[in-house]
Amino acid sequence: MKIRILLADDHTILRDGIRSLIEDEPDLEVVGEAEDGITVVKLADSLKPDVILMDLAMPLLNGLEATRQIRKNQPGAKILILTMHENEEYIRQVLAAGAMGYILKDAAARELLGAIRSVHKGEVVLSPAITRLIVTDYLRWGDLSAQEASDGLTDRERQILQLIAEGYTNKQIADILSISIKTVQAHRLNLMKKLDLHDRGELIKYAIQKKIIDI
Repeated sequence: MKIRILLADDHTILRDGIRSLIEDEPDLEVVGEAEDGITVVKLADSLKPDVILMDLAMPLLNGLEATRQIRKNQPGAKILILTMHENEEYIRQVLAAGAMGYILKDAAARELLGAIRSVHKGEVVLSPAITRLIVTDYLRWGDLSAQEASDGLTDRERQILQLIAEGYTNKQIADILSISIKTVQAHRLNLMKKLDLHDRGELIKYAIQKKIIDI
C-alpha cells in the first residue's frame, strides 16, 4: 500500500520537482497539490492523506496556521514542513502546532524521501541543522505549548490578519473566506483591539514581526 502524500507549496516548479521525485518511488504517491494555505486545509479534510508536505510561506493562509487548523480538525494528521527558513522562531511555533518534521529545502533527495517515510511511521524528523538549534536552545525555549497562542488571537483572526497584511480588502476577504463583510469587519476590530493596533500599517508591521507573512 502506497503512502499518500499531499503537497503544499506556492511554487509550481518546486511542486513539479517533488512530484517527479516521489513518482519514482514505488511506495509513494502524490494524491493532491495546493498552492495556498486555505486549499491545503480543504484538501487535507477531503483527501485524508497519509502525509502532508507543507511549505511555511504560502499566501492566504501560511503553513503554520494551516498546520494548526489541520491538526485541530484531524489530531492524527502527519505534517512534514519543507522550508527554506532555518529560524528557531518558526521551528518553535511549528512543533508546538503539531508538525512531526522540519526539513530544509536544501536537503538531499534521499533525506526528504526518508523523512516522508519516517513521519508516516509516526517518528519526529528534523534536519541536522535544525536538531543543532534545538539542542543549543532547548533550555531557554521553555514550554512550547504555552507559547503557541500567546497573541490571544483565534484561528480566524490570525487568518484575517494575514489576508489584511497581504493587501486584500474587506470584500475580497469576505469572498475568500465565504463570510459576510460585517463578519470580516468584526474580526478586524477584535484583533486590532486585542493587539492594541490602530491602522493597517501597524497590522502589517505586526504580521511581519510575528512571521505571519514573509517578505
